[in-house]
Amino acid sequence: MLLLASVGCGRGFGEESGDELARDVAAAEAKQLNMELGHRNRVRDAGSIAAAEIVQQPQGTALSDDETVRREALAWSGRTARDERATVDVRFVVTVPERPPVSVGGASNSAGDATRCYRYEFQLYRYTTYHEIDCPSGAAPSPPTAAPVPKVPEDGRQRLTAVLRTATPDTLAGAVRAAFPQDWITVDTTVHEGALVAAVGVPAERDCLLLVRTPAGKIESPGYDRIWLEPGETGCRTGLYVSPPR
Repeated sequence: MLLLASVGCGRGFGEESGDELARDVAAAEAKQLNMELGHRNRVRDAGSIAAAEIVQQPQGTALSDDETVRREALAWSGRTARDERATVDVRFVVTVPERPPVSVGGASNSAGDATRCYRYEFQLYRYTTYHEIDCPSGAAPSPPTAAPVPKVPEDGRQRLTAVLRTATPDTLAGAVRAAFPQDWITVDTTVHEGALVAAVGVPAERDCLLLVRTPAGKIESPGYDRIWLEPGETGCRTGLYVSPPR
Protein backbone atom coordinates (compact mmCIF):
# COMPACT_ATOMS: atom_id res chain seq x y z
CA MET A 1 0.00 0.00 0.00
CA LEU A 2 2.78 2.44 0.87
CA LEU A 3 4.64 1.59 -2.36
CA LEU A 4 1.56 2.19 -4.50
CA ALA A 5 0.88 5.49 -2.77
CA SER A 6 4.42 6.72 -3.37
CA VAL A 7 4.28 5.87 -7.07
CA GLY A 8 1.00 7.71 -7.47
CA CYS A 9 2.36 10.99 -6.10
CA GLY A 10 4.50 13.53 -8.00
CA ARG A 11 6.20 12.57 -11.25
CA GLY A 12 5.26 9.11 -12.49
CA PHE A 13 7.68 6.30 -13.11
CA GLY A 14 9.62 6.96 -16.33
CA GLU A 15 8.31 10.53 -16.61
CA GLU A 16 10.82 13.19 -17.65
CA SER A 17 10.72 16.76 -16.42
CA GLY A 18 9.19 19.01 -19.06
CA ASP A 19 11.57 21.82 -18.12
CA GLU A 20 14.60 19.58 -18.59
CA LEU A 21 13.27 18.38 -21.92
CA ALA A 22 12.67 21.96 -23.04
CA ARG A 23 16.27 22.86 -22.12
CA ASP A 24 17.53 19.97 -24.22
CA VAL A 25 15.38 21.05 -27.16
CA ALA A 26 16.74 24.61 -26.90
CA ALA A 27 20.32 23.31 -26.91
CA ALA A 28 19.59 21.12 -29.95
CA GLU A 29 18.03 24.07 -31.78
CA ALA A 30 21.06 26.23 -31.00
CA LYS A 31 23.39 23.58 -32.37
CA GLN A 32 21.27 23.17 -35.50
CA LEU A 33 21.34 26.92 -36.13
CA ASN A 34 25.12 26.92 -35.82
CA MET A 35 25.31 24.21 -38.48
CA GLU A 36 22.98 26.18 -40.76
CA LEU A 37 25.03 29.36 -40.40
CA GLY A 38 28.08 27.35 -41.44
CA HIS A 39 31.09 28.73 -43.30
CA ARG A 40 31.27 32.46 -44.02
CA ASN A 41 32.46 33.49 -47.47
CA ARG A 42 30.73 36.85 -47.93
CA VAL A 43 31.25 40.25 -46.30
CA ARG A 44 28.16 40.93 -44.17
CA ASP A 45 27.34 43.09 -41.18
CA ALA A 46 25.88 41.39 -38.12
CA GLY A 47 22.46 42.99 -38.59
CA SER A 48 22.19 41.55 -42.08
CA ILE A 49 23.16 38.10 -40.85
CA ALA A 50 20.57 38.29 -38.09
CA ALA A 51 17.85 39.54 -40.45
CA ALA A 52 18.50 37.21 -43.37
CA GLU A 53 19.70 34.03 -41.66
CA ILE A 54 18.42 34.03 -38.07
CA VAL A 55 14.70 33.89 -38.72
CA GLN A 56 12.40 35.76 -36.35
CA GLN A 57 9.51 33.56 -35.17
CA PRO A 58 7.40 35.72 -32.83
CA GLN A 59 4.40 33.39 -32.84
CA GLY A 60 6.43 30.25 -32.25
CA THR A 61 7.12 27.46 -34.71
CA ALA A 62 5.73 23.99 -34.12
CA LEU A 63 8.36 21.28 -33.88
CA SER A 64 6.03 18.34 -33.16
CA ASP A 65 2.59 18.11 -31.59
CA ASP A 66 2.30 21.23 -29.39
CA GLU A 67 6.05 21.66 -28.92
CA THR A 68 7.20 25.12 -30.05
CA VAL A 69 10.39 27.12 -30.20
CA ARG A 70 10.76 30.87 -30.59
CA ARG A 71 14.05 32.26 -31.85
CA GLU A 72 14.92 35.91 -31.24
CA ALA A 73 17.93 38.04 -32.11
CA LEU A 74 18.85 40.02 -28.98
CA ALA A 75 21.99 41.93 -30.03
CA TRP A 76 24.28 42.21 -33.04
CA SER A 77 27.50 44.00 -33.81
CA GLY A 78 30.49 44.00 -36.15
CA ARG A 79 30.89 42.55 -39.62
CA THR A 80 32.72 39.80 -41.49
CA ALA A 81 35.41 41.69 -43.39
CA ARG A 82 39.13 40.95 -43.46
CA ASP A 83 40.09 40.08 -39.86
CA GLU A 84 36.97 41.64 -38.31
CA ARG A 85 34.33 39.67 -36.41
CA ALA A 86 30.56 39.82 -36.20
CA THR A 87 28.49 38.58 -33.25
CA VAL A 88 24.78 37.90 -32.85
CA ASP A 89 23.12 36.96 -29.55
CA VAL A 90 20.10 34.68 -29.93
CA ARG A 91 17.43 33.65 -27.42
CA PHE A 92 15.59 30.34 -27.75
CA VAL A 93 12.26 30.04 -25.94
CA VAL A 94 10.89 26.48 -25.92
CA THR A 95 7.57 25.10 -24.70
CA VAL A 96 6.76 21.39 -24.53
CA PRO A 97 3.34 19.88 -23.71
CA GLU A 98 2.62 17.13 -21.22
CA ARG A 99 2.92 13.73 -22.86
CA PRO A 100 1.39 10.71 -21.16
CA PRO A 101 2.99 7.29 -21.71
CA VAL A 102 1.68 5.44 -24.75
CA SER A 103 2.12 2.11 -22.95
CA VAL A 104 2.48 0.87 -19.38
CA GLY A 105 5.87 1.99 -18.13
CA GLY A 106 6.55 3.93 -21.35
CA ALA A 107 8.32 7.26 -21.56
CA SER A 108 6.39 10.42 -20.79
CA ASN A 109 7.05 13.99 -19.70
CA SER A 110 5.35 16.76 -17.83
CA ALA A 111 4.61 20.13 -19.45
CA GLY A 112 7.54 22.52 -19.30
CA ASP A 113 9.41 25.42 -20.81
CA ALA A 114 12.93 26.81 -20.98
CA THR A 115 14.80 29.87 -22.19
CA ARG A 116 18.45 29.67 -23.24
CA CYS A 117 20.70 32.20 -24.96
CA TYR A 118 23.73 31.77 -27.20
CA ARG A 119 26.28 34.02 -28.86
CA TYR A 120 27.23 33.25 -32.46
CA GLU A 121 30.54 34.54 -33.81
CA PHE A 122 31.34 34.99 -37.50
CA GLN A 123 34.63 35.56 -39.31
CA LEU A 124 35.31 35.64 -43.03
CA TYR A 125 36.42 32.27 -44.43
CA ARG A 126 35.82 30.50 -41.12
CA TYR A 127 33.03 28.37 -39.72
CA THR A 128 30.56 29.91 -37.31
CA THR A 129 31.18 29.24 -33.62
CA TYR A 130 28.82 29.65 -30.67
CA HIS A 131 28.62 29.37 -26.91
CA GLU A 132 25.94 29.76 -24.27
CA ILE A 133 25.56 33.09 -22.47
CA ASP A 134 23.34 34.40 -19.68
CA CYS A 135 19.96 35.54 -20.95
CA PRO A 136 19.24 39.24 -20.46
CA SER A 137 15.92 40.31 -19.01
CA GLY A 138 13.30 42.15 -21.00
CA ALA A 139 11.82 41.84 -24.45
CA ALA A 140 13.87 41.40 -27.59
CA PRO A 141 14.59 44.58 -29.59
CA SER A 142 12.95 45.26 -32.94
CA PRO A 143 14.33 42.83 -35.54
CA PRO A 144 17.26 44.14 -37.60
CA THR A 145 17.02 44.77 -41.33
CA ALA A 146 19.42 43.41 -43.91
CA ALA A 147 21.56 45.86 -45.85
CA PRO A 148 21.09 45.64 -49.63
CA VAL A 149 23.47 43.17 -51.24
CA PRO A 150 25.30 44.66 -54.26
CA LYS A 151 24.66 42.71 -57.44
CA VAL A 152 24.47 42.97 -61.21
CA PRO A 153 21.10 44.58 -62.08
CA GLU A 154 18.19 42.26 -62.87
CA ASP A 155 18.19 43.49 -66.47
CA GLY A 156 21.97 43.15 -66.75
CA ARG A 157 21.85 40.52 -69.49
CA GLN A 158 19.53 42.67 -71.60
CA ARG A 159 21.75 45.73 -71.10
CA LEU A 160 24.94 43.92 -72.04
CA THR A 161 23.32 42.21 -75.01
CA ALA A 162 22.18 45.58 -76.35
CA VAL A 163 25.67 47.04 -75.97
CA LEU A 164 27.36 44.10 -77.71
CA ARG A 165 24.99 44.28 -80.66
CA THR A 166 26.10 47.82 -81.54
CA ALA A 167 29.63 48.10 -80.11
CA THR A 168 32.84 48.16 -82.10
CA PRO A 169 36.27 47.13 -80.84
CA ASP A 170 37.04 50.80 -80.19
CA THR A 171 33.78 51.63 -78.35
CA LEU A 172 33.32 48.36 -76.44
CA ALA A 173 34.95 49.27 -73.12
CA GLY A 174 33.32 52.68 -72.81
CA ALA A 175 29.90 51.45 -73.88
CA VAL A 176 29.87 48.62 -71.34
CA ARG A 177 30.98 50.91 -68.50
CA ALA A 178 28.30 53.43 -69.47
CA ALA A 179 25.69 50.66 -69.25
CA PHE A 180 26.95 49.65 -65.78
CA PRO A 181 28.09 52.88 -64.05
CA GLN A 182 27.77 51.61 -60.45
CA ASP A 183 31.09 51.76 -58.63
CA TRP A 184 30.62 48.31 -57.08
CA ILE A 185 30.39 46.67 -60.52
CA THR A 186 33.60 45.67 -62.30
CA VAL A 187 33.86 45.76 -66.09
CA ASP A 188 36.41 43.88 -68.19
CA THR A 189 36.35 43.81 -71.99
CA THR A 190 38.54 42.56 -74.80
CA VAL A 191 38.54 41.60 -78.47
CA HIS A 192 39.61 38.01 -79.08
CA GLU A 193 39.94 36.50 -82.57
CA GLY A 194 37.29 38.84 -83.90
CA ALA A 195 34.87 38.28 -80.98
CA LEU A 196 33.85 41.03 -78.56
CA VAL A 197 34.04 39.76 -74.98
CA ALA A 198 32.63 41.47 -71.89
CA ALA A 199 32.57 40.42 -68.24
CA VAL A 200 30.49 42.42 -65.76
CA GLY A 201 30.29 41.49 -62.09
CA VAL A 202 30.41 42.07 -58.36
CA PRO A 203 33.51 40.13 -57.24
CA ALA A 204 32.68 40.15 -53.52
CA GLU A 205 29.41 38.35 -54.27
CA ARG A 206 30.81 36.02 -56.98
CA ASP A 207 28.18 37.58 -59.24
CA CYS A 208 29.32 37.55 -62.86
CA LEU A 209 27.80 38.07 -66.29
CA LEU A 210 29.94 36.94 -69.23
CA LEU A 211 28.77 37.49 -72.83
CA VAL A 212 30.48 37.19 -76.20
CA ARG A 213 29.54 38.54 -79.63
CA THR A 214 30.98 36.12 -82.14
CA PRO A 215 32.45 37.29 -85.48
CA ALA A 216 29.15 36.14 -87.02
CA GLY A 217 27.24 38.54 -84.75
CA LYS A 218 25.69 35.93 -82.45
CA ILE A 219 25.49 36.72 -78.72
CA GLU A 220 26.64 33.77 -76.60
CA SER A 221 26.97 33.08 -72.88
CA PRO A 222 30.03 30.83 -72.40
CA GLY A 223 29.88 28.34 -69.57
CA TYR A 224 32.53 28.22 -66.86
CA ASP A 225 33.18 26.62 -63.49
CA ARG A 226 31.92 29.02 -60.81
CA ILE A 227 34.84 28.09 -58.58
CA TRP A 228 36.90 30.33 -60.87
CA LEU A 229 35.05 33.29 -59.33
CA GLU A 230 36.43 32.54 -55.86
CA PRO A 231 39.20 34.69 -54.32
CA GLY A 232 42.58 33.83 -55.77
CA GLU A 233 41.09 32.41 -58.98
CA THR A 234 40.44 34.13 -62.35
CA GLY A 235 37.54 36.19 -61.02
CA CYS A 236 34.91 37.88 -63.17
CA ARG A 237 37.15 38.70 -66.12
CA THR A 238 37.28 38.02 -69.82
CA GLY A 239 39.93 35.38 -69.07
CA LEU A 240 37.03 33.05 -68.19
CA TYR A 241 36.52 32.85 -71.97
CA VAL A 242 39.83 33.90 -73.51
CA SER A 243 42.17 31.82 -71.32
CA PRO A 244 40.10 29.60 -68.98
CA PRO A 245 41.95 27.68 -66.25
CA ARG A 246 42.98 24.16 -67.14
